[in-house]
Amino acid sequence: MTASEVQRGSSTESAHTLTRSREGSATSTNAAASAASVQRRGLRRVKVLPEHARAHNRSLVLQTLFHDGAMSRADLARETGLTRVTISDLVGELIADGLVAELGTREASGPGKPAMVVDLDRVGHRIVGIDLSGPDSFLGAVLTLDGDIVARHDVAAPRGADEARDAVIELAQRLVADAHAPVLGVGVGAPGVVDNNGVILSAPNFGWTQLPLRSILEESLALPVLVANDANAAVLAEYTFGGAGDDVVLVKVGRGVGSGLVSAGQPMRGAHFAAGEIGHVTVGTDGGPQCACGKIGCLEAWLSVPALSARIAGARTPAERDQQLRDAGERLGIALAPIVGALDVAEIVLSGPDQLLAGPLAEATVETIRSRTLARFHDGVRVRMTAQGQDIVLRGAAVMVLSDRLGVS
Repeated sequence: MTASEVQRGSSTESAHTLTRSREGSATSTNAAASAASVQRRGLRRVKVLPEHARAHNRSLVLQTLFHDGAMSRADLARETGLTRVTISDLVGELIADGLVAELGTREASGPGKPAMVVDLDRVGHRIVGIDLSGPDSFLGAVLTLDGDIVARHDVAAPRGADEARDAVIELAQRLVADAHAPVLGVGVGAPGVVDNNGVILSAPNFGWTQLPLRSILEESLALPVLVANDANAAVLAEYTFGGAGDDVVLVKVGRGVGSGLVSAGQPMRGAHFAAGEIGHVTVGTDGGPQCACGKIGCLEAWLSVPALSARIAGARTPAERDQQLRDAGERLGIALAPIVGALDVAEIVLSGPDQLLAGPLAEATVETIRSRTLARFHDGVRVRMTAQGQDIVLRGAAVMVLSDRLGVS
């Protein structure tokens, strides 16, 4: 899975592209055939060039080392199915590029020359991750290739659009300066709708519209930059570091509510880059609180941390508090049930404050999903909390860079 892949409807990019042709006739003798003519789809083959195969094999080697750790060239050949000659050539190239390092020989278990062990140069590079989804501050971290955080910085989140943009640039510059190793790239998780070019199409909380954040940061840092929606970044972290399966929805709850989706191992972005924007789905016909968007009863008005915290603060007893949480969980289940039914999702992961989301809320969510979907197939759907904590977007930003720069996920 790569962070740049886009899945729209049932169409996916592959070595084939869909072409369309119409068949028909305007003559009277062919009137019946014309009436029955339909739009047909054919498959047009796209030539696979040698450099495409080489790039695939290169990513396969890096992916194998990333997940399985250090091994010999012979082990790599067995694990990847590539020939020893190809592996030797690719490893030599990756060593020259500074992405793979020889770690020394391992003790021989039998006769013959001890094998040289190679691995990703995990200490030779750093990744910068930035999370813009916090209510009061922008968070940043310097990470290893394994997603471990070695340095942190943050800045207060200003209210004005220009001031917020400048604060992001300042934070990114500070992080790069603190990397103390070559930076592979910079990943940014931002609220709002973000297109494939790193343009933030809409982020109302910051007053951003059509902000080319990737271009702005690349010009400032002279480094590759990836920008994605914060929930989409978070689901990549859960998929790569959190053990999530190939069909998962991650719901991120903070100042707003959003979700990231992975289906059949592929991230879903949508026709307008707005897949997972569930915060402004109306959940129920019984009214409810007014949302900041102006509508009544949006999921975000029920479930966002400020809204839910305010409601449970007014609870007079523990039972009343639990009922408020269960009510919010039911609303979340109402929003998620159609997604589970349409995509056959096996797992829902919640990211946000444990004291709000775990327990009664999560229990009500799974009960609602099961009651509103086909029991035979969806009774086994799981709802669980992420183990990534507050760093989930930062680690997802690192996955974005690993995927783009190394083909690793």
